[in-house]
Amino acid sequence: MKYIIAIIKPFKLDDVREALMELGVEGLTVSEVKGFGRQRGQTEIYRGAEYAVAFVPKVKLEIACKADMADQIVETLKNAAGTEKIGDGKIFVLDMEQAIRIRTGELNNEALS
Repeated sequence: MKYIIAIIKPFKLDDVREALMELGVEGLTVSEVKGFGRQRGQTEIYRGAEYAVAFVPKVKLEIACKADMADQIVETLKNAAGTEKIGDGKIFVLDMEQAIRIRTGELNNEALS
C-alpha cells in the first residue's frame, strides 16, 4: 500500500478530483494549507499598497491506495495539477504500513476499497 500526499494550486483542485475519479480513485482527503517553497511567498497589492505574503495558499491532497495504483495516480496528479509554472507543487509517495476500516475492522487493501 502507498500513501500519496500532493500539494497543489487551489484552482487546480476540481481538475485533479475529476481526473482521479476517472482513474477509479475511491477516496481522498483535501485540506487547505499555506506554505512556501522556491516561491518564498508572493507580493500582493491591496488598496494601492504593496505587501508581502509569506505563505502561499495551497491545497493538500492525501490518498491511500494499493501499491499497483500509485504510479498511475502520481502521473494523473502531475498531468491534472501541472501548469508548467513555478509553484505547481509537490507529490510525495510513502509506504503505508497498515490501514484499518473502523466500521468493519477490515485490514490493508480490503480497507482501501
